[in-house]
Amino acid sequence: MNDPGEIRVSDAEREAIVERLRVASVEGRLTLGELTERTEAAYNARTQAELAVITSDLPGGHPAPVPAYRPPPPERGQVRRWFVAVMSSSKRRGSWRIDKPLGAVAVMGDVLLDLRQAEVRTGGVVDIMATAVMGNVKIIVPDGVDVELDGIAVMGDKKVQVIEAPPGTNAPLVRVTAYVLMGDVKVVGDSKTKPLKKAIAAWRKQWDELRELTGEYGHQTGPGYHHLHPQHPQHPQHSHPHTPQWPPAPPQPPHPPQPPRY
Repeated sequence: MNDPGEIRVSDAEREAIVERLRVASVEGRLTLGELTERTEAAYNARTQAELAVITSDLPGGHPAPVPAYRPPPPERGQVRRWFVAVMSSSKRRGSWRIDKPLGAVAVMGDVLLDLRQAEVRTGGVVDIMATAVMGNVKIIVPDGVDVELDGIAVMGDKKVQVIEAPPGTNAPLVRVTAYVLMGDVKVVGDSKTKPLKKAIAAWRKQWDELRELTGEYGHQTGPGYHHLHPQHPQHPQHSHPHTPQWPPAPPQPPHPPQPPRY
């Protein structure tokens, strides 16, 4: 009889866990970075034991599968939380709460919004209106989120430098509407900026131990490994030449003994 924890999971069970993670994010239990990481791990999980580890530190049981919910675009005139820099700078990083749409205005100045440790209380969707007039707006997100960048740029630039989630996954969404005049609006991920120093979560350690026990580290090294873009700094092609290989190379046979010389 099979161990219940070794039973393979279905797509419906994965989607149910992703929705549970989204609810935990709305409740303030997960940051955007944690939500993105665990969502990716849920889609890579193969057994019920691996899914259970991902939500082991969250309350509640397994919810029934429900359709993914995406809030509609904010209505015109909806209240936003604004970050404004006029010939100055405005920065928001670290732990903070996002419970409404955001607005960023840079006039001959700089605005920096780091969303990686933010608590997203808007259902896994962050809506940002960014205006740059001879200034710069930089938005930092965890790699693995979906990014929608729309708007207009006149004698300026708007671009995305993020390793996004694989197609078909219900990853967190960052929706940016940019209006640029002789300035820049950029959305960048961990691979294009200084990565955060994050402590290893208990669930991740258990997750990795399960993967190691099932012998799957010969093909990947953790959640989302096989989805990494070739330009990602953790991709195998960027490993140091002296880094030990995994799996290790087989031992070479010893040289045959040489006959004694007289």
